[in-house]
Order: sequence, then C-alpha cells, then structure tokens
Amino acid sequence: MEGLRSGGPSPPQVVVDGRLMQTFQRSFLQVQSLLDQNRLLINEINQNHESKIPDNLGRNVGLIRELNNNIRRVVDLYADLSSKFMEPPSYPSLEHSWLENSGHKRYRPS
Repeated sequence: MEGLRSGGPSPPQVVVDGRLMQTFQRSFLQVQSLLDQNRLLINEINQNHESKIPDNLGRNVGLIRELNNNIRRVVDLYADLSSKFMEPPSYPSLEHSWLENSGHKRYRPS
C-alpha cells in the first residue's frame, strides 16, 4: 500500500471504561429506536395528509406532537452523551497510589 511505512508510530491507544461504553450503547439504542419511531410517524403523517380526510388530518396534530417530543428526546440523549464524552476520566485508585508512592503530600491550606 502506497504511503504506509512499516515500523512507523502506532496510533494512540484509548482506554474506555466499560460503564461508559454501556452508557453509549444504551443511549445509541434509544436514539435508534426513537428515529425508527419517527420514520413511522412521518410516514403516517404523510399518508394522512395525502388522504385529505378531516379525521386523518386532525389525527396529525397528535402525531406531530409525538414526533416533536421524540426529537426533543433525541436531542437530550445526544446532549447527555456529549457531556459524558467530555468528562475527564476518573482514576481514583491510580491517583491515590501515585500520591502514596511518590512521597508527595497534598497541600492543605491552614
């Protein structure tokens, strides 16, 4: 393959907490489920609109509200995922052991 060198630097390794991965997977499954529901809602809304039947057009009001609520939930899920992704990882046991083994003491103001 052109442009690739053997023995070059390897890509950085990313360590991901298992709980964080479970949160991502669960959130993405929820998002996918909501998007699937939205697709069905949009299809039904379009059919009702094309039918021009007054009862169907009236039903669209509720369907559009449901669609809007689903969109809000998707936005909230993505916002939550984004904030979780931006949180710095916490390694309390590593910090604690480093402080003990390094001879450093935490500064405590008097």
